[in-house]
Amino acid sequence: MSGIYDDPWTYELACSFRDVPGEVDALLAWCAERGAAPAAVLELAAGPAEHAREFARRGVAATALDLNPRMCAYAARAARRDGVEVEVVEGDMTRFDLGRRFDLVVTMLDSTSHLMTLDAFVAHLRRAAAHLPPGGLYIVEMSHPRDRLGDDPSVSTGWTVERDGVRATVRWGEPADRLDPVTQIADDHVTMTITGDGPAETGGRPPGEGGVRVIRDVVPYRFWSATELDAAIRLAGGLDVVAQYGDFGAGENAVALTDPEAWRMITLLRPC
Repeated sequence: MSGIYDDPWTYELACSFRDVPGEVDALLAWCAERGAAPAAVLELAAGPAEHAREFARRGVAATALDLNPRMCAYAARAARRDGVEVEVVEGDMTRFDLGRRFDLVVTMLDSTSHLMTLDAFVAHLRRAAAHLPPGGLYIVEMSHPRDRLGDDPSVSTGWTVERDGVRATVRWGEPADRLDPVTQIADDHVTMTITGDGPAETGGRPPGEGGVRVIRDVVPYRFWSATELDAAIRLAGGLDVVAQYGDFGAGENAVALTDPEAWRMITLLRPC
């Protein structure tokens, strides 16, 4: 069994349905609406650092932090391949200290679901706040609460992606993957079936016998409700909520968290 987080090329492929340039457009627009144009950005739990790399393409000094050494090595290679400069740091999102501040800190793709306890979430928020100057922003993207609490989830647990001649079907979570009502943790079963071979320069691996490779993993997922997020922010201190959105869109394209079309819980925080 191969863990999906230990196979960065595969993980990036699984998430390639995301519109990273469009999301960075929204992140920068939210900053501009609040009178800020970030010169330096820090992406936490960055994985392949796709958002950090996109910021770097736009001339923003970008740093990416992740706990997994394989993800860090892949992110550094991908940045070199893309011809952009990204500082990659191996570190824990609850204990990092980079000794400087960033105009914008972001955590994308619901990476806070890897924070399994309230203490860990509070520690993470305090570390993020410590790396922001006055007027800076911390933007955290989480899953929408209806995905776990509602009868009509915002996102599907199955999807198909195609990129660079490779096709992959992904199932992230099965009907039997129940949320523990006490811990609010679910063991999400992940199955990814890949047909084709990724370009060598991306770190793609041969598909194996029959041209197909299957990855199976079990990923613990900690669900955080909107009220728990609010409690963690209050306990951490140092940050105030300035806005919440249900999708990546600014101005007239902004989507409220309560909108029926909302599919994420995106929170903008500012040092207080």
